[in-house]
Amino acid sequence: MIGLIVRFIVSALVLMAVSYLSPGFVVQGGFTGALIAAIVIAVLGYIAESLLGDKISPQRRGVVGFITAAVVIYLAQFIIPNLLSVSILGALISAFVIGLIDAIVPTVVR
Repeated sequence: MIGLIVRFIVSALVLMAVSYLSPGFVVQGGFTGALIAAIVIAVLGYIAESLLGDKISPQRRGVVGFITAAVVIYLAQFIIPNLLSVSILGALISAFVIGLIDAIVPTVVR
């Protein structure tokens, strides 16, 4: 349970950093907004991974995983429109930046 909480806190911090670095990707509401966005993106990612298999998981992310991550990020804005605003280019850039950050600071608790 503690590992899950740490994962969401790290993910929220990553989203805040990506919001600062990526044009077309805005997280509103400070850390709370980023935490809610991290939870929504994680749930959507889990659903996508359940439907498409583990080939799109962060550990095996290729082109399909990258595009899936961008789609998940883009769709999340429709679930929490007051907290997340993402353009298509912003979703692609943020998926790339999140992938880079995830390679350096993994958010998966093992």
